[in-house]
Amino acid sequence: MTTRKQTAPPLPTRFSGPAESPGFLLWRVSNAWQRRQRAALQPLGLTHSQFVILACATWFGEKEPLTQARIGELTGVDPMTTSQVVRSLESLKYLTRHQHPDDPRAKLIAVTSAGGALAQKAVVVVEETDAAFFRPVGNDAGGLVKLLQTLAGDG
Repeated sequence: MTTRKQTAPPLPTRFSGPAESPGFLLWRVSNAWQRRQRAALQPLGLTHSQFVILACATWFGEKEPLTQARIGELTGVDPMTTSQVVRSLESLKYLTRHQHPDDPRAKLIAVTSAGGALAQKAVVVVEETDAAFFRPVGNDAGGLVKLLQTLAGDG
């Protein structure tokens, strides 16, 4: 009895392979960048999502009252994840939540002194990791940032 080898039909793609697909390449670059950031933040006891929310709350908290919803808007993190991360940072004593004076459903988020100190250390680590990761781009870093801003809808 012979078995016939079944093959899948060819993909209906305009690319000769994944190395030509901008989406696939962006996915690979994103994964590589995330692995490096995770490794860099791990000694500080932070996940990357925790860093993003803590840094955002530190950065914008001096400029405006921050609610959980506003932090989600500023970071682009979905509401459920924002809620989970804010709760975890609160349990670690890096953030506090207080009743919003104008909206009984909302809580104001504030960075504690421990959270601020950690954010200061973490941003240095993250920026050093970014610098090392993007070093191969060299003098084109400004152009890359503009391109990424455009793709993110900020440019």
